[in-house]
Amino acid sequence: MITVNLVQAKAHLSELLDKVAGGEEVIITRHGRAVAQLRSVARRKSPLMLDDLAAFRATMPTLLRASAELLREARDEEL
Repeated sequence: MITVNLVQAKAHLSELLDKVAGGEEVIITRHGRAVAQLRSVARRKSPLMLDDLAAFRATMPTLLRASAELLREARDEEL
């Protein structure tokens, strides 16, 4: 883990981001106190889990009427 103060972070942000991309964690301090942490963003293994989505949708109740009809009704009730 790397610790830098705010002035150093501003001056060397590009280099710090390269280190973060390589797996390092960076703590940024202000007046000697930690105020921020830079760490790599975890990447998803697959963009969409279609099987999980299909299983979830199968558990949802089926609508007896079309969504457009329900929205139209709700809008008309507000008037």
